[in-house]
Amino acid sequence: MSKPTALVICPGRGTYNAAELGYFHTHHSDKLEFLNRLDVIRSEKSQTSIADLDTALTFKPSLHGTGENASLLIYACAMADFMSINAEKYDIVAITGNSMGWYLALAASGALSLEDGATIVNEMGTLMHESGKGGQVVYSIVDSDWKPAPAKIALVEKMLAYSHKNDVEIHISIRLGGMVVFAADTAGLKYLMDNLPVDEHFPMRLRGHNGFHSPLLDHIVPLAQAKLSSSLFTQPKVPLIDGQGNIWAPNSTDTSALYDYTLGAQLNSTYDFSQAVNVGIKEFAPDKIIVLGPGTTMGAPVAQVMIAQNWNGLTGKESFKKAQSSDPYLISMGMDDQRKHVK
Repeated sequence: MSKPTALVICPGRGTYNAAELGYFHTHHSDKLEFLNRLDVIRSEKSQTSIADLDTALTFKPSLHGTGENASLLIYACAMADFMSINAEKYDIVAITGNSMGWYLALAASGALSLEDGATIVNEMGTLMHESGKGGQVVYSIVDSDWKPAPAKIALVEKMLAYSHKNDVEIHISIRLGGMVVFAADTAGLKYLMDNLPVDEHFPMRLRGHNGFHSPLLDHIVPLAQAKLSSSLFTQPKVPLIDGQGNIWAPNSTDTSALYDYTLGAQLNSTYDFSQAVNVGIKEFAPDKIIVLGPGTTMGAPVAQVMIAQNWNGLTGKESFKKAQSSDPYLISMGMDDQRKHVK
C-alpha cells in the first residue's frame, strides 16, 4: 500500500520568537550532534552559538532577532523538524519555502548538503546584517474570513503607484497568501505606515528586516556570489518549487542556473510564496502539507492560498478550521498537537 504524499514547506525569517525559545532543545535533544556541526560554523566566525541562543534564559529581540543570529537558529530548528518526519509514513513529493526558507528547501531537497546549507544561511544572514538596506511592512489583503478583499488589494496598487510617481522606493517583496510584504526605503516605509489604514495587526513593520526580494538588494547579489561558490550546489533528490513557481526536478536541474537564481533573482525580485504553494498543490496534489517549525505563522498564509483556490472545497477561515479539526490536511510542526502526525 502506497504512503500518503506530502508537500513540505520551510519557514522564513521571523518564525523564532519568544514563544519558540528553547525549541531545538525541547523537540530535538536527540539531534545535538547536528547542532554541534552547525556551531562549528559559528565558532569559526566568533559568533554566538546556536545552542546558547536556544537555551538562553530570556528571548531578546536585539540578540535573537538579528539576521546573523536568527537565520541559522531557524535553520537548525526547521532542518531538525525535517529530519523528524517519518519516512515510513510519508512520501515527500516536493519541497518549497518562504523567503529564507528557500535556502532551507535547498538543503532539505539535497541540492545542498546540511553543512553547505547552513553555510549559505549563515553567510547571507551576516551579509544582510552588515550590508542590508531598507525594511519590510506586512499588510493583509483578505477579510476576517480570509477571503480576498478587493479594496485592500487596490490599496496595494495605490502604494506602488505612489512609488512610481515619486522619489520613493516601494516594492512587493513577498506575496504571502492573504498578505503582501512590502520592501521599501526609509521614505517608503514612512509612507506605508502613514497611509495604510490600521486593521487589527496591520500594517506591521518587521523589525530587523531589510528590503528583501527587491531592487534595494541589488548590491547584495555580487557580494553574495563573491562569498559563495556554485560548487556547493548539486542535483536535488526531491522536486523544488522556487519563489517564481518554477519546479527544479531531480536529474534534470541545471545546477549553475539554480545557483544563479538563488544568489540572483531570488534576492532582488519578488518572492511569490503564494504561487509556490499554488504550484505545489496543483502539480503534486499532495495528501498532506507539512509546514516545518519553528513558529506557527506559516499556517495561515498556506491556508489562505488554499482558500483562494477553493482547494478541497475550502471557502474561508471557518471552513478551513472545520476541515482541520479531525484529520488535519495542513500539519504545522510548530504546533505540539499537530507535530505528532508526522512522527
